[in-house]
This record gives sequence, C-alpha cells and structure tokens, in this order.
Amino acid sequence: MKKEYDFTNGVRGKFFHKDATFEIPVYLEPQNEIFVRKIAEEKKMTLSEIVN
Repeated sequence: MKKEYDFTNGVRGKFFHKDATFEIPVYLEPQNEIFVRKIAEEKKMTLSEIVN
C-alpha cells in the first residue's frame, strides 16, 4: 500500500445511483420480501432480525 494516494483527478459520486436497489443477504421472492419488510417495520426491527 502506498503512503499517499493522489485523488486530484478523482470524481466524487461517479458510481452513485440514487435509485439503486440492493439485494438483502437472505434472498426471498419479491412478494415474500415485501411481506417480511412490513412485519419488520411494524415491529421496528431489522429485516435480518425478523428472518432469523
């Protein structure tokens, strides 16, 4: 690893996409994911906590 890196020509946010969606660690069919997400929101828990 270098001691210093030169970012003078770097572009901030070059790969950022506002509407990007990310897969969750547990892959569910879309209808099941929506159902589990609603339960998680109602119980104020994370999706992972509900699935586990």
